[in-house]
Amino acid sequence: MADGKVVGLDIGTSMIRVAIGEIDPDTGNIRIAGTASRKSAGLRNGVIVNIEDAKNAIKETIDAAEQNAGTTVESVITAIGGSQIESQNSRGTVPVSSANKSTKEISRADVERVIECATAIKVPDDREKLHVIPQNYIVDGVGGIQDPIHRMGTRLEAEVHIVTAAKTIIQNIRSCVSRSDYILDGVMLKTLAQTQSVCHQDEMDLGSILIDMGAGTTDVLLLLKGAPIGTFSIPVGGNLVTNDISVVGGISTAAAEKIKIESGCCWVEGITPESDLDVILPGVGGRAPEVMKRSQLAQIIQARVEQIFTLVKAALKKNVGDSIRELSGNIILTGGGAMMDGVIDLAQSVFRTTSVRLGVPESLGGIEEDYKRPDFATVIGLVLANKSLASGKDRSRRTHTRSVKKEKQKGESVLKKIFKSLF
Repeated sequence: MADGKVVGLDIGTSMIRVAIGEIDPDTGNIRIAGTASRKSAGLRNGVIVNIEDAKNAIKETIDAAEQNAGTTVESVITAIGGSQIESQNSRGTVPVSSANKSTKEISRADVERVIECATAIKVPDDREKLHVIPQNYIVDGVGGIQDPIHRMGTRLEAEVHIVTAAKTIIQNIRSCVSRSDYILDGVMLKTLAQTQSVCHQDEMDLGSILIDMGAGTTDVLLLLKGAPIGTFSIPVGGNLVTNDISVVGGISTAAAEKIKIESGCCWVEGITPESDLDVILPGVGGRAPEVMKRSQLAQIIQARVEQIFTLVKAALKKNVGDSIRELSGNIILTGGGAMMDGVIDLAQSVFRTTSVRLGVPESLGGIEEDYKRPDFATVIGLVLANKSLASGKDRSRRTHTRSVKKEKQKGESVLKKIFKSLF
């Protein structure tokens, strides 16, 4: 971050998106000065498979955002998701070591020690800890404490959520950004960044499920009592919908993607006779174009999206178990797949709840129609997270994280400051 500018970079399987935010030095308010989105390259299912292609796509998108904002930037913060992410919950206990032996007042040093204790788990050599997120503190057996500092006690416990990522994935991201001539300030979990732009505090407290419907993967974050309790990824996404349309319609993938975006619907029941329009399937190899009704197209799409939601539902039961009964907030849908007509109705049907909504970023000024969409949830969340560094906010629940910035020591400082204001 430089000169009051904060930049979010979302490197997706199908699209790369950038948002540039400018912070008012007097009020601390942030305004989205410019955005850009370009077709992605060099990625498969959220993983970089061609450094050069990915680098070129990243540079092109950032350049476009700079032109739209009428400014230049030096550094970015980006996000990671997909199958390369793993998480687990852990717990640590330490005795309170107050300088005043008679009062045993818990200090910040005690909190740091108990977090370090809870984090002292063995991680495979090919992985690194991305986030350590405190969920709950317990003082002398009394839980539900978000800020234990200055409380009296003799024993302090912490329950934390640990997110790890494959080292090679992060190294490839760093390489792409560096080769694009930008500094990488850090990497966040995608769904964690999205909570900053689309989740309300009461939703996170009550317990909610955030589902990021990407092109290559579908990522899920579970929130309870204001903190993450689980995260996982399903290796299917919107690209399979495109492939289904291509196969059934006998058309190219590019044509299928265009039809999906322009005419797609994943809830057949929502199509009225008036909206059941003809969809033109372009001919291939000299073959004459064909016509498909929009309701027929919806049948193809609904089958695949319903499968994705069903896989998410099964994974929720496997990963969370009985804890899912404690979630009484909302199911929040983000990502490009969440922009499909009928997605709310289908999600309500599969998950058997009416508490489903789209995750749309809040208004931050600028050209709102450019970013107030579910597919911009990640970059706007990254901007808001990065903005916290400049605003100097400091809440009791903080996220401890490792930076993956090229200048590692400076990056660690940047990310730790950013996450002081999260959760």
